Amino acid sequence: MSFNIGLSGMRAASKDLNVTGNNIANAGTAGFKQSRAEFADVYASSMGVNKNSVGSGVQLANISQQFTQGNVNYTGNSLDLAVNGKGFFQVSNNGAMSYTRAGYFGTDREGMLVDNFGYNLQGYMTDANGKLGDTIGNLRIQTDSQEPKPTSKVDQVFNLNSTSSPLDPVLFDQNDPSTYHSSTSTNIYDSQGNTHVMTQYFIKQPAPAVNAWTMNVLIDGQNPATPESTSATATDPFVVDLQFSAAGKLLSSTSSDFLPNGDGTIKLTNWNPAESDGGSPANWTDNGADPSADGITLDFRGATQYSSAFAVNSVSQDGYTTGELAGLEIDEGGRIFARYTNGQSKVQGQVVLASFANEQGLTPVGKTQWVQSFESGEPVRNPPGVGTMGALQAGALEDSNVELSDQLVNLIVAQRNYQANAKTIETESAITQTIINLR
Repeated sequence: MSFNIGLSGMRAASKDLNVTGNNIANAGTAGFKQSRAEFADVYASSMGVNKNSVGSGVQLANISQQFTQGNVNYTGNSLDLAVNGKGFFQVSNNGAMSYTRAGYFGTDREGMLVDNFGYNLQGYMTDANGKLGDTIGNLRIQTDSQEPKPTSKVDQVFNLNSTSSPLDPVLFDQNDPSTYHSSTSTNIYDSQGNTHVMTQYFIKQPAPAVNAWTMNVLIDGQNPATPESTSATATDPFVVDLQFSAAGKLLSSTSSDFLPNGDGTIKLTNWNPAESDGGSPANWTDNGADPSADGITLDFRGATQYSSAFAVNSVSQDGYTTGELAGLEIDEGGRIFARYTNGQSKVQGQVVLASFANEQGLTPVGKTQWVQSFESGEPVRNPPGVGTMGALQAGALEDSNVELSDQLVNLIVAQRNYQANAKTIETESAITQTIINLR
């Protein structure tokens, strides 16, 4: 009996050494979760076990993995990902799903987001319109150039100086600053991504008008509708009349060149994008591009007329030129943004995480990955930060949760246990030899 007890103890100590050695070997493995050997005593009796039964040794009850958080180590690689909290990345190997905390991700030659074994990272994909859907699949980075978008809206907030002396708007000349009080320019774009300069010139109207201004609009210094004209009207501006209240707030904007939208904004519908040959004088021709199909809405309902210098407080427009992929960013919610050289960004997908009712029920399959088992239960999938899911840290990796100091102590303990159990066998052997030597 003592031989078997000693042997079971040596086997247990050997298992303990194996588990500890594996932990130490993976102390530098990103996303690795340390394990521990759990043992139980053994009692055996043909007539049942009673309070005076002598134990029959030890058995390995379980090797459980400890899913505690590892340190988050920042790497600077935008596609390295770490989960700070609960959840696993889900990856697919030709449809076979596995789960990992190792966030080594990159792109393959087809733009697919893959780990360092070529497994596809899973997440919500975008539809044909670039909107995030609710279908989970292989995430892919679109490396194509971003198509240009013609300007369809310009928002402006500006102040016109109420103390300005009135001028005669009829005498306006864009090349003579004495014929207007102030001006501002905004870049707008046509359907091919060509840049055009829309310039607005502000003139305070003389009496009997009160708190009234004229805004003259030119695009590329030309009449927006007929920039290619060779007549004297080629540089005639589109005209907007602005009426302010006694309190300096914009009351209305009226124009025969712009259509009213009914909400206080106006719309430019007959702009003809053109280009110059650069000559002197320049010859302007239709450049073959179109404006936005819905026209360009000008919204300056926040404009004011106060006794202070002319100032443009804010300006924005929604058009842009062609853009090349310049980089990727992933936020804490797992949304993947592509940044383009035109200053725009576009959602390319969203990483999802999986959690399990019993993480220790997952089956390890190597490569720092686990697969679902009956004991683990079904995966619950959500974006990072939703429900109980942890936050996503881009440009970082989760270190192994192995504490080397603890493991080195475990080595000493396992070694002592092995030696002590070997001593049990040695002692039993000596006793047996004594009996054999009796005469």
